Amino acid sequence: MRATWRWVHSDLRTHRGEALFAVLASAGVIASLLLSAALLSYSVNPWQRLFNQSQGSHVWLHGRDGRDGFDPADLAPLAALDEVAAVSGPFRTAAATLETGGTRAGVVLRVTGPRPPDTARPLLTAGHWLTTGTPADQIVLERSLARTLWAEPGETVTVTLAGRHGPTTRTLHVAGVAETAEPRYRAGQGNGIGWILPGTLDRLAPAATGQTAGLRLKDPDDTDYTVQRAVTLLGAARIDQVTKWQQAKADIGGDDRLLGQIFAAFGLAALLAAAVAVAGAVRARVRGQAGDIAVLKAVGFTPGQVVRGFLLQHLGFAVAGAALGTAATLACGRWIPGRIGAAVALWPRMPGHHAAVVGVPAAAVLLIAAATALAAWRAGRVPPVPAARSAHPAARPLSALGRRALGLRLSPVLVLGWRSAFTAPGRTRALGATVRLALPLALITVALVAWTTLGQFRTDPARVGRAAALTVRTEQPAPGDGFTAALEAVDGVAHAVPGVEFTALVPGQTGTLTLRGLGTRAAPYPHTVVEGRAPEGPDEAVAGQGLLDLLGVRVGEWVRMTVEGRPQILHLVGRSIEPDHGGRVVSTTLDTLRDGAPGLRPAFHALVLRPDADPRAVAAAVPAATGARVEVRGTAEPGDGEDAPRGVLAALVAVLALIALVELLTLIGTGVRDRVRDLLALRAIGLTPRQLGAVVVTSAALTTLAAALLGTAAGSALGHRLVDAEAAATGLGAGVARLPDPAALAALVLTVTATGALAALPPAVRTARRRLVDSAGETL
Repeated sequence: MRATWRWVHSDLRTHRGEALFAVLASAGVIASLLLSAALLSYSVNPWQRLFNQSQGSHVWLHGRDGRDGFDPADLAPLAALDEVAAVSGPFRTAAATLETGGTRAGVVLRVTGPRPPDTARPLLTAGHWLTTGTPADQIVLERSLARTLWAEPGETVTVTLAGRHGPTTRTLHVAGVAETAEPRYRAGQGNGIGWILPGTLDRLAPAATGQTAGLRLKDPDDTDYTVQRAVTLLGAARIDQVTKWQQAKADIGGDDRLLGQIFAAFGLAALLAAAVAVAGAVRARVRGQAGDIAVLKAVGFTPGQVVRGFLLQHLGFAVAGAALGTAATLACGRWIPGRIGAAVALWPRMPGHHAAVVGVPAAAVLLIAAATALAAWRAGRVPPVPAARSAHPAARPLSALGRRALGLRLSPVLVLGWRSAFTAPGRTRALGATVRLALPLALITVALVAWTTLGQFRTDPARVGRAAALTVRTEQPAPGDGFTAALEAVDGVAHAVPGVEFTALVPGQTGTLTLRGLGTRAAPYPHTVVEGRAPEGPDEAVAGQGLLDLLGVRVGEWVRMTVEGRPQILHLVGRSIEPDHGGRVVSTTLDTLRDGAPGLRPAFHALVLRPDADPRAVAAAVPAATGARVEVRGTAEPGDGEDAPRGVLAALVAVLALIALVELLTLIGTGVRDRVRDLLALRAIGLTPRQLGAVVVTSAALTTLAAALLGTAAGSALGHRLVDAEAAATGLGAGVARLPDPAALAALVLTVTATGALAALPPAVRTARRRLVDSAGETL
């Protein structure tokens, strides 16, 4: 064992540059993986991120309006509870309605000061916080509410509430938009939140005000017990509603399952690619030290000692790189500008932090150890007599095709570069090197497929089941065809499709689904049908993937459901992309539903806009065009507000690019070392130093070109299948995946090829400057 340690120590002193490269490569890859894990946690846990950043409250207590509610003094005993860490508020509240451009939304006005509270602090995403001394009354809107109203900082909204002397209407200036770790606003499912100053609420003079207080707990598991104690202290008759953190987490984080699964698959694939790249570097180092290994065996080292020596050495590199990368990420990651730095700073308070910090480096080290064991085993089989190795030719003779190409006076640099890349010293080794380099490039292509798919949720919503950009509802049922014609007369509206929506019971009444009636047979709704066809005849319908999975049926079968006590039997003629309700949606025409309910009238109209139409302008024009009191809502986009996932994809692409660079440098270094005798022989028969360097560059460029073509082709196919499979698993349905633009893929191939050529320049220059007398040792 002592001899093994002495050899390891001597080898490290002799090959310091290679050792440093191995450690830094491992450190860089692991640091990149940890940064991606931090950004992934930041992206797919939006509620936890908001809760930690805002010091959110686990429980919100909403008191009744007026004298039936609780007083601020009654909350003092709550702060003394052992389970309570801090109390936010109490805040005076008043229920109101906000309106802008024909869009209305319910809101709870929450009174706060010119400085946000320390506990449950709203996080500004645009604009500024409330300020005193301004002539206009200000309001800060919660982000989902502002998106529904299309309200931005600097604009105005109209607030209406029940005042002491009748309804009060006032114009409020939108100062900012903020996020909070409370349930999001969803039309028809509750009120949003707006923060105002005390003087603003006094001027509105509401008929009754309530109180709201938040409790931040020491242990979230004590939520139910703390709620019971709080209700007992305040009195159940005084509390109108209790909101728990579980509700907000389910509401805010419930739509990220697809992203989480895709990113988890990416993380595992990147970890595997990193292990393959580092293991390739280890194997290349073993081949480069074949002569040293032969000498060791000649002086008495056993194969077992050689294997142990390589294992100890490269495991030490891996552990040192993992420790260095982890320490650098935890110590310096928070100083990286932008979203990555914010994600690392918040990461220690996110779930799964300790598991990722320990698990990612440990998994990488284990994978590297497994690959190193194979390389070390091969090192133990190196024969102790160098002459036995040099007796065989290092490369195959020039093929007939190569000789014919030279006979046609093609450039010898191109012919010899092709031969060096794909035939010498062995086709199997060249193919393996190409496949290893293609692996991270394929994953980069998969990331580009995911990027393009996320982008179409905004650029082409009709492709993902969002053909209608706006929904118009009236206080009374729509009067008929005249109302539809008035909507279609609005500038920018292509079609106004009448519709209704019901909650239906599945057979056996063990679950519910959503039944929609959209359009008529004469004027159908433009469903995004990816399998089968759109409904055309009586009792025909299309369904989402979630409904097909729920009922265990396929396109072409008949399904039965119960709608408001009456049976409804439909023939599923197609599968459509359904982003709502987990895909548990079946859509037919109004004509079909009227067969069982002749008096059925539309409950809303879905507006399909022209390609160049502005939804905000159309929404503002609808009330005047119809002459009725209407409510216009924007259709929620599944990818709306999801900029963080694109940041995760960008980080993953950077990680994979680093892995590809490590593999590329290893491939070039190994190729030059394995072919140095051939290159010097070519120089001896007349090739100039410049041509010799050009052969090295051409060989590297052709290898990276082949890897890039293979990687982009495989990545495109794999990415399309992966995204569609994950979409089907979440109920959205296969058919949403979209390949990148061919120009983007071509740019990726050209960039990789150019990088390979540039990376080969330094070894090409060294090889070209090498003298013939330097090659004497290469025969050993």
